[in-house]
Amino acid sequence: MAYRTNLMLCTCTMCVSVGALKIKRKIEEEIKRHNLEDEIQIIPVGSSWLCTRGPTLIVQPDDVVYQFLKEDDIPHLVEEHLLKGRPVKSLMYIHPETLHPIEKLHQIPFYRQQRLITLRNRGMIDPDKIEECIARDGYKALAKVLKSMTPEEVIQEIKDSGLRGRGGAGFPTGRKWEVCRAVKGSPKYVVCNADEGDPGAFMDRSIIEADPHAVLEGMAIGAYAIGASEGYIYIRIEYPLAIKRLERAILEARDYGLLGENILGAGFSFEAHVFKGAGAFVCGEETSLLASIESKPPEPRTRPPYPAQSGLWEKPTNINNVETWANVAAIINQGAKWFSEIGTETSKGTKVFSLAGNINNAGLVEVPMGITLREMVYDIGGGIPNGKKFKAVQIGGPSGGVVPDSLLDLPIDYERLQEAGAIMGSGGMVVVDEDTCMVDFAKYFLIFTNDESCGKCTSCREGSAAMLEILTRITEGKGEEGDIEFLEELGEAVKEASQCGLGQTLSNPVLSALMHFRDEFEAHIKYKKCPAFVCKDLITYSIDPDKCTGCGLCLKQCPADAITGKLKKPHQIDDSNCIKCGVCRDSCKAKAVILKDRFDK
Repeated sequence: MAYRTNLMLCTCTMCVSVGALKIKRKIEEEIKRHNLEDEIQIIPVGSSWLCTRGPTLIVQPDDVVYQFLKEDDIPHLVEEHLLKGRPVKSLMYIHPETLHPIEKLHQIPFYRQQRLITLRNRGMIDPDKIEECIARDGYKALAKVLKSMTPEEVIQEIKDSGLRGRGGAGFPTGRKWEVCRAVKGSPKYVVCNADEGDPGAFMDRSIIEADPHAVLEGMAIGAYAIGASEGYIYIRIEYPLAIKRLERAILEARDYGLLGENILGAGFSFEAHVFKGAGAFVCGEETSLLASIESKPPEPRTRPPYPAQSGLWEKPTNINNVETWANVAAIINQGAKWFSEIGTETSKGTKVFSLAGNINNAGLVEVPMGITLREMVYDIGGGIPNGKKFKAVQIGGPSGGVVPDSLLDLPIDYERLQEAGAIMGSGGMVVVDEDTCMVDFAKYFLIFTNDESCGKCTSCREGSAAMLEILTRITEGKGEEGDIEFLEELGEAVKEASQCGLGQTLSNPVLSALMHFRDEFEAHIKYKKCPAFVCKDLITYSIDPDKCTGCGLCLKQCPADAITGKLKKPHQIDDSNCIKCGVCRDSCKAKAVILKDRFDK
């Protein structure tokens, strides 16, 4: 049946969490009430755009976008737009500078510099219907390699494309496949690393929720290339929707003869399994991941041998992450030359980032390699909320590092990020503004990695604890001369002595913060001051009696009962009870709450 209108309703985890399924039911009710069932259909899609503004809806073929939908909005939207052809401007994206509604998807600044390869089907298909994937060339690449390419030709195509691993250090994908194919022994395995544990990262989850078949097709092609017949998708249990869509996709692909025995009659067999991990950060490290699949403690193994030589159950194993696998079919279909012409000389293609933190347009972004941080933050991200100044961006998660405002024009590729003290990693990008303390920020990531360390290596286990103890002292105003130098020495030692990639990058957030924001560390140690007024032991709140109107709003809002005062009389803050939450300052209309350095004389 041909419908005149398709309603592409985002049903990713973010949108579902804020009521997307309720919106779907309400739209269905309104469509039925107006007898539009034969004219309009709802298509549940994966992450389609700015899902932090969900629930979101795209009306096609009009290309009109709606955001922040509520059930009460639906009757009016259906009647105005779907019946009368008048788009509802009050439900559209509002430009943060002009404050004008933007109607068309392609007009929203968030999309202008994006180029979708990994996310080519984002918001375009129902991920639970393989027919819609096939209609957009799904499994076309698999058919091509099985009918007309040798395994060696597939590997050469991936090598020529310049595709590098999108989950860590950026090792050339084709080279990794070539090594695994050359190793004698069977069976061989392919593994998809979907154990996404970085704070602020949601790339893998969003890719799988939007198009699980892209990952499965890539794995099948990789298996054919290296000589494997079985694969595992290792995904954390905290991703129930992604798991559900993966498992359904596997069943559908089997039914269509695209997985299983003798695929497409070509004599090649491949089976995929979903393995649900318990969510330990260390399982993102490939040898720990393999140990987890084998029901062993998730601890890193000594290398060599590398997984390509001796991996899962001591058999040759090729591991790539979600984004890497999702690129494979597009490269086979479009050609290595097409892919290699995108990006930079050493970093080919596009990269998916989760843009999060203090940014107007948070969401999933796919951009050509080589785009600058300034373009990411301001052109795509829409700048910093509330007119605040950009301070830094943490790239690569807890294993990455901070890049300051002085490097806003830095091109984003593997080598340039490494020079700046960061790494590409899986693509987590957390933006922070002027109100962020970089000492506290570094401590946050170290708390995370210290908790998540598997504890196998003394350098990682004890070194991270020692670094965290020093950072904690500094934020409490107890820092000492020599702490900075000791942090640098300790950080380098942890990098050198740790066995796995996670331990070797554990100190990156601290070392990069010291590289670019050393003055903030010195202010904490020498002057017992937090320039951003974040560290609670170094600040104090008080009320200016000349400005206080005695309205009592701060008293009512204070969660610690630290404020006293009579109505229409100046209030006071008891510093011994104050928990430095800032609620009083945020709620005071008279701007009477003052934030000061505790140790000011």
